[in-house]
Amino acid sequence: DTRNNRVALFDGIEEGGIRSSSLYSSGSSHEIDEHDNEQAIDGLQDRVNLLKRLSGDIHEEVDNHNRMLDHMGNDMDSSRGILSGTMDKFKTVFETKSSRRILMLDLKGGRPVTEPGQNLHESSEAGKE
Repeated sequence: DTRNNRVALFDGIEEGGIRSSSLYSSGSSHEIDEHDNEQAIDGLQDRVNLLKRLSGDIHEEVDNHNRMLDHMGNDMDSSRGILSGTMDKFKTVFETKSSRRILMLDLKGGRPVTEPGQNLHESSEAGKE
């Protein structure tokens, strides 16, 4: 019965509106009565309420995702800053002449070839003596 009412209400809506056939305009027994109209309106109201709840849920979900993305962006910025600082420290270490010292062992004697404070160039000249 509800399906028939729905078909009667919305049949022809794709042509630009509710169909106005001779059945509806003639006042015959096939005319949709007030009770059927109220049921159709109630059905539409239920759908509107459902869509309203769904759109509210979607809005809440979008807000949650935006907060999560903002948090992740802040974490990425923080990580980028830490990594940049670490890379600057590495660059400083590798560019500093005194940090290029290497401890080499004389395989025959097992003693260090470089003395603390000597760099690799000084050590290789000391080994030639």
